[in-house]
Amino acid sequence: MRASEEAEFDELVAGRATSLRRTAYLMCGDWHQAEDLVQVTFMKLHASWHRIRRQEAFDAYLRKTLLRALIDEKRRARWRWEAPTDMLPEVADPAPQPDGVRDLLVAGLRRLPPRQRATLVLRYFEDLSVEETAHALGCSPGTVKSQTSKGLAALRVIVDPVHLARTEELA
Repeated sequence: MRASEEAEFDELVAGRATSLRRTAYLMCGDWHQAEDLVQVTFMKLHASWHRIRRQEAFDAYLRKTLLRALIDEKRRARWRWEAPTDMLPEVADPAPQPDGVRDLLVAGLRRLPPRQRATLVLRYFEDLSVEETAHALGCSPGTVKSQTSKGLAALRVIVDPVHLARTEELA
């Protein structure tokens, strides 16, 4: 890669890393995994930078690469080796309590199935249209609508409206 292309890529990473990391966090629910996903996304982007740097739909390409990295990570997680043990490890804080509305909603998002979570994050956090979300997820607009509807219904059940109102009053 030429020095001008390298500088262009460095500028992109500096400008988009934070927002991409937040999106990854909302999709996976873990800041450390989100950081790993962003790094994988930028590594894949760097490998094909000469080909894609002038694309019109660059943001969509970036989000789709992030989503595919998340899916790949979930698939690989099934094959990781675990060592059974007689004693459970100590846990510092087994049940952290959410402090505000945002924490409550993020905790609710973590409990949704991955496809519904990704749909809600892309639609409402990334503010994509139904068609853009369908393109990013590689599905039909009807699937996006149904996953959004099911995800919102499940989130309403998970996040108790009474508790949400109490949290908003305290904030």
